Amino acid sequence: MIITTKAIVLNTIKYADYDMIVKCYTELGVKSYLVKRIFKQKTGKLSPAFFQPLTQLEITANYNSAKTLHFINEATISHSYSTIPLEVTKQAIAVFLSEILSKVLREEEVNQHLFAYIETAFIWLDTHTMSANFHLLFLMNLTKYLGFYPESKEGSLYFDLENGKFVNQPLSKHYLSGKNLTHFKRLLGTHFDVLHELKFTKKERQFLLENIIQYFELHLPGFHKPTSLEVLKAVFS
Repeated sequence: MIITTKAIVLNTIKYADYDMIVKCYTELGVKSYLVKRIFKQKTGKLSPAFFQPLTQLEITANYNSAKTLHFINEATISHSYSTIPLEVTKQAIAVFLSEILSKVLREEEVNQHLFAYIETAFIWLDTHTMSANFHLLFLMNLTKYLGFYPESKEGSLYFDLENGKFVNQPLSKHYLSGKNLTHFKRLLGTHFDVLHELKFTKKERQFLLENIIQYFELHLPGFHKPTSLEVLKAVFS
């Protein structure tokens, strides 16, 4: 069956000498595709440049529900990024977030609202200059779709990371308090268009990211720190 869908590239693996396996988040969920002879042909409809992390495509592919690997017939770039490929900070953010999405998005998930969120968020990143805190807000908002967005409660002294709740007495050994709690709460309810109003020092940003990663680890079985995390830290150091 031939299906056309929007797709966001998550990662790629070179297969054999000339082929590539591309993992994408599509309007149909997470799908993997085999692109034949992409490293062999000097000219053609497809090139490796089409499949950089988070590239937004429209693809036409042979789809077989009984198989886990499908074949791309055609692909076009649906939104051409103008700044993400050129700016080191945005490149690092894109690689980091594509790795996180690869870990948390499931094969069977079809979620049009989640797809639209990812699609529009990265267009926002590409078209705006204030990007230092983008990955923090993106991850926090992502928890809404993954089912563990923090329960808000004004005046609480702690945020229990393990239970996802604001409390006056920690229920586990994993919790935030003081300034760390204040920084964490500032992300809640924030929209990308007012992201520039969030001011964090490098140390605060790094610690906040570590808290969010720990939050993911506590709520997603099998989730581990991305290997690209150290590169991201180096870029912001």
